[in-house]
Amino acid sequence: MNDATLERFQYDNKIVKYFGAATIIWGLVGMLVGVIAATQLFWPEANLGNPYTTFGRIRPLHTNAVIFAFVGNAIFAGVYYSMPRLLKTPMWNKSLSWFHFWGWQLIILAAAITLPLGLTTSKEYAELEWPIDIAIALVWVAFGANMIGTLIKRRERHMYVAIWFYLASFVTVAVLHIFNSLELPVSFTKSYSAYAGVQDALVQWWYGHNAVAFFLTTPFLGLMYYFLPKAANRPVYSYKLSIVHFWSLIFIYMWAGPHHLLYTALPEWAQVLGTVFSVMLIAPSWGGMVNGLLTLRGAWDKVRNEPVLKFMVVAVTAYGMSTFEGPMLSLKNVNAIAHYTDWIVAHVHIGGLGWNGFLTFGMLYWMWPRLFKTTIYSQKMANAHFWIGTLGIIFYALPMYVSALTQFLMLREFDEMGRLAYGNFLQTVVEIVPMYVLRAFGGLLYLSGAIMMVYNMYKTAQKGTFEAYEEDQAPALAKNYNPAGEFWHRAWERKPVFFTVLATIAIAIGGAIEIIPTILVKSNVPTISSVKPYTPLELEGRDLYIANGCVGCHSQMIRPFRFETERYGEYSKAGEFVYDRPFLWGSKRTGPDLHRIGGKYPDSWHYFHMEDPTSMSPGSLMPPYPWMKENVMDYSDLPAKIRTLQKLGVPYPEGYDEQAMADLENQANQIVTNLKDAGVEVMPNTEIVALIAYLQRLGTDIKATASN
Repeated sequence: MNDATLERFQYDNKIVKYFGAATIIWGLVGMLVGVIAATQLFWPEANLGNPYTTFGRIRPLHTNAVIFAFVGNAIFAGVYYSMPRLLKTPMWNKSLSWFHFWGWQLIILAAAITLPLGLTTSKEYAELEWPIDIAIALVWVAFGANMIGTLIKRRERHMYVAIWFYLASFVTVAVLHIFNSLELPVSFTKSYSAYAGVQDALVQWWYGHNAVAFFLTTPFLGLMYYFLPKAANRPVYSYKLSIVHFWSLIFIYMWAGPHHLLYTALPEWAQVLGTVFSVMLIAPSWGGMVNGLLTLRGAWDKVRNEPVLKFMVVAVTAYGMSTFEGPMLSLKNVNAIAHYTDWIVAHVHIGGLGWNGFLTFGMLYWMWPRLFKTTIYSQKMANAHFWIGTLGIIFYALPMYVSALTQFLMLREFDEMGRLAYGNFLQTVVEIVPMYVLRAFGGLLYLSGAIMMVYNMYKTAQKGTFEAYEEDQAPALAKNYNPAGEFWHRAWERKPVFFTVLATIAIAIGGAIEIIPTILVKSNVPTISSVKPYTPLELEGRDLYIANGCVGCHSQMIRPFRFETERYGEYSKAGEFVYDRPFLWGSKRTGPDLHRIGGKYPDSWHYFHMEDPTSMSPGSLMPPYPWMKENVMDYSDLPAKIRTLQKLGVPYPEGYDEQAMADLENQANQIVTNLKDAGVEVMPNTEIVALIAYLQRLGTDIKATASN
């Protein structure tokens, strides 16, 4: 073939460099906030004594910064580097690329501002309020349109396996984000979920589990399929295994979300489906791991010497560990031990630090020198980063496993008289504090390694010369190509739109079968006649509870285990949550469950507990909230909240928005009187009064059994 038949074009390395730099910068921010949050769990004073840096506010900041800022920018850097080279064409629209970059950074900045301010929906991995949700959808669509446009103008006939995963990730994240973010705005900064209670829990964990699947897993599998063979200079081990891996993974993953809600008020049939499909996930997940590791066959000498491959091998191994552990955690007997403990924290961070973090580091170490037409500044420093990061993962995860087993065994122990041996939840907290110290040390090690990488990348850039637009050439795609006897999947790979439609159908089936019956079939959520909507003051107190991120440490879901009902009271019923928008069942107990806290203590106990938790609960790791005694609540949007909830089906009387403020004041004055009788003077419009109203309501709609 002579040069006359070739078309010349350029790859845009500038957009890759910008996404790569954003990955590094936001990664440091997210990891630093994570270390601070981990430190607060054994040293509460690290919250700096203000409401904006308490654990409840910065924990979602940490998760959003790491997932969407660090990992998100890494995905985009890898896609914008690999996709044009795989398709032999530049990205379809340069303006869309830059809209995507700056739009995503502004979204991250908005998250960094709003979350510490307490502007949150409280939904795990979906905490951002509705205006930011809309911005996310717009930017994500721009990203997808750019990918589809690039596929259509490609010069390479078949789509390589990495692109299958990119496409599935784009489609699925769009579907998940839209359905989980359905909400009705109250104001520019406040909304209520379209779903309530059990329905909200199922939709949220359908989203939450699959956000892990299709934001933290499938795009990274695409990156693995491109960068690992490139770094090893080896072909992918098995094309057919990659086909089985891809289609089975995207189909099965969408069914597995309910395994986050085992032993809760979720209907039993949904729990069983989640468990069955979660166990099935082992096969396709390990298929991907095996395909990655066997790609390195014959290249193990290179692995010993190349830090890039070291990072990638540990990343793929961590992926295999996480995707074995996840299905095991979906077994009810294992879930009974692990749920609401630090086991889940360890599990998540094996995947986050090992799979996502290390694959990102390996990708950057491979890609950065090529962008600057040089070699890595310091191979020794990259190797040191690898070992420090690996130690960081070990020091992070192992203490969390020990913490989880210690706490579970203590919580479930009964003495010879049949009473709880450790009736006070805080007795278990005191025992696991050393594990929290080790966890923070592990996080600090991991952050230190990332700082070393930043210096190495900076010196590499200084050493080389950046090539903004890289020249390449390839023949145009032949028209009307349709060979007889072509392998069926090879034929699909020539049809990107058809392929995308098939992937959409594959991911839609599981979600539809689980979610539609739960929303439409009322018998799935039996009602309880004694359960009434929240009073205006309780509603405001609940929103305050949400704003302060209390759900990050406290659950509101008592499972049907004797050791839980003895400790907390009657187990939680589905009908009790029909007015909870959003649901607040929680995913981790750093403090005790609160579902039956209402009426257990006098108002003054809650007042002193918020002022100084250790005065009421010796050994507590909860930070004090003294500002709640003085901070004045803003009730100006209360009528709008009532009207919004009425539109969502909450049975407040017609015209109640005009009466709500009077009822709020009456209830607030009663709490003020109760506090005054206990020798406490407080104004009725302060935050503490609203919070007490909400806490005293919890679990009182049905008659609860006696608890410790």
